[in-house]
Amino acid sequence: MTKAEIARLGALEEKANHGALKPSEDKRLMTLRDKLEKQQTEEMPCPFRTDTAHATCNKPGGVCSIRLYQAEQGNVSPLSGERGRLRALCPWRFHQDRIAFKKVGESLLADLDPIQAGEVGFLESTGNLDSAPGEDVGRIDMILVKSNSPEAAALEWVAVEVQAVYFSGKNMGIEFEHLRKTHGKLSMAKEKRRPDYRSSGVKRLMPQLQTKVPTLRRWGKKMAVIVDAPFFYSMGTMNRERHVSNADIVWFLVDFVEASDGGPYRLEVVEEFYTTLESATLGLTGGVPLSQTQFEERVRAKAKI
Repeated sequence: MTKAEIARLGALEEKANHGALKPSEDKRLMTLRDKLEKQQTEEMPCPFRTDTAHATCNKPGGVCSIRLYQAEQGNVSPLSGERGRLRALCPWRFHQDRIAFKKVGESLLADLDPIQAGEVGFLESTGNLDSAPGEDVGRIDMILVKSNSPEAAALEWVAVEVQAVYFSGKNMGIEFEHLRKTHGKLSMAKEKRRPDYRSSGVKRLMPQLQTKVPTLRRWGKKMAVIVDAPFFYSMGTMNRERHVSNADIVWFLVDFVEASDGGPYRLEVVEEFYTTLESATLGLTGGVPLSQTQFEERVRAKAKI
């Protein structure tokens, strides 16, 4: 269901409670109830989304994160230490209880409970083969607006990008089938997979920052980027600015910490890191160029000349 349909369902339910539905509205309410029931039957509820009621996961199997496991003498267990941290695959995983957004609000807006505005259009088309002039062709994931400003004060806000990691490897359906056959017994994965930080960082996140941060910088605004700590530390070294006033980007690094009673893992913001756009670009690239001589030696080897 779309957000508009869910909102309409809520409005009709409220109206039905007061016995004020028109025949056409009653028919629409029944249609929406049936659609919601079908969605909840076929899709798993998402425990992390806060943007809408009745949120479900549209990923087959509902995989939010992955981690490394090890097998020793037939016993399978999660790897401990830094390499054993959870790696978020879905951006909604970062929305848990609005913890990260509240931390961004506290740090950059002096507001523990900022107003959220999701998917705000930022770039408009000038007109081309596939889009009309004025059509949205780029959005910012989230805008947080200061909610405790004095009346008639200028709008205070910060832009937020959320980036999960893609994985490289065969589809998860192989593992689900294996779990079905073994009745859910914990075992090592049947196929190899790994977090694909190159695709997630260089190909996806870096162009987003290069497109949006220059304009935000001209406006005197910061870009907050929420990633998990393993994502950030998989990149190349970035120069760290000592004060937020010298930064274009504020990285909010999160970790997922297991509850002491064995309950679900809970998101925690574990570090803030200030960088310029230029330093972030170098870090996301994650490498330094070879000398021309070294490169040409590789060309000769490949070309066998």
